[in-house]
Amino acid sequence: MTYKIDRQIRLSGQCRAKAWKERINVEFQLNRPKFESFNFFWYNHSNPIQSRKWFPLTAGLILSSSMADVAAKETKKIIIDTDPGIDDAMAIFVALQSPEVQVIGLTTIYGNVYTTLATRNALHLLEVAGRIDIPVAEGSHVTITKGTKLRIADFVHGADGLGNQNFPPPKGKPIEQSAAAFLVEQASLYPGKVTVVALGPLTNIALATQLDPEFAKNIGQIILLGGAFAVNGNVNPAAEANIFGDPDAADMVFTCGADILAMGINVTHQVVLTDADREKLAMSNGKFAQYLCKILDVYFSYHHDAYSTKGVYLHDPAVVVAAVDPSLFTYTEGVVRVQTNGITRGLTILYNKQKRFGEVTEWCDKPTVKVAVTVDAHTVVKLVMERLIES
Repeated sequence: MTYKIDRQIRLSGQCRAKAWKERINVEFQLNRPKFESFNFFWYNHSNPIQSRKWFPLTAGLILSSSMADVAAKETKKIIIDTDPGIDDAMAIFVALQSPEVQVIGLTTIYGNVYTTLATRNALHLLEVAGRIDIPVAEGSHVTITKGTKLRIADFVHGADGLGNQNFPPPKGKPIEQSAAAFLVEQASLYPGKVTVVALGPLTNIALATQLDPEFAKNIGQIILLGGAFAVNGNVNPAAEANIFGDPDAADMVFTCGADILAMGINVTHQVVLTDADREKLAMSNGKFAQYLCKILDVYFSYHHDAYSTKGVYLHDPAVVVAAVDPSLFTYTEGVVRVQTNGITRGLTILYNKQKRFGEVTEWCDKPTVKVAVTVDAHTVVKLVMERLIES
């Protein structure tokens, strides 16, 4: 509807108000359907005095609705601390395909491969995804206490970490900041808004807590793959791989006071990608699905030999899904400590605080964390499949 500003409308005071009411009454009678879609924001701008008299409640409702819509659409900022890794690649792709989260950076760490190769693989995966805008910060090459021999799981993921495909080197480079410095910076820029999704040993995060004493308060949440709660480990009967990779760093992180959700292999071993699922990926047109089918053979072979299974555990993708939809998991809460030496090095122990111990221990004054105990595995796998196939 077009309104012409004539001499009558330019009158002031009561005449101006009267003219506006007459004009609107005429328009309402002559063209009711158009009036019903009347632009209140246009009216407010053109005649602010009258709009304040006529539409205070309507304007308030419109503004409140708009603010609610913005809040509902706000995505969770995440940084993925990763050691790619076949299941890391899958997890990164799922995150990039999930509108619920915004990947604002990757930080790299040793584990499945050495840190230098982890950085190369992270840059490569972002190029495959067409997301070279996302920064990659290279992490620590050694454990928090130094001198500890690294355990590299290339026998699980291939010598190159990506199924022995020997992809060309990426064109991109990591940023100059270290992983720990990048984590501290982002947590400070967006206090309470950044979630770290940690898929490898926890060295970078422990270094961030040392670099900035406020990091644990500034970071929104740390969702980590680590621990074997009430089950055997996957490195030895006591320890899970990521915790075993740097037990001292893990104990520092678990007790730093941050909002932590630990996803142990007691949960991730329930989330299995089967041969039938792999066939569905291969038959799809999804870019990420097709890429993963090139690198999955080594991962499937390892699981068949080590576990006699006809599928693979989706450790890292399950952790990303916990950031996307936490409702698919249930959790318990307690103090988690890590054994840092001896035959049980890397053992994670959950103290649920149901018993009060008389003697002073290294448990009583430590902050609690959340530990996942159950998972809707079918829905997690379904979500992962959908995101990869739709890529």
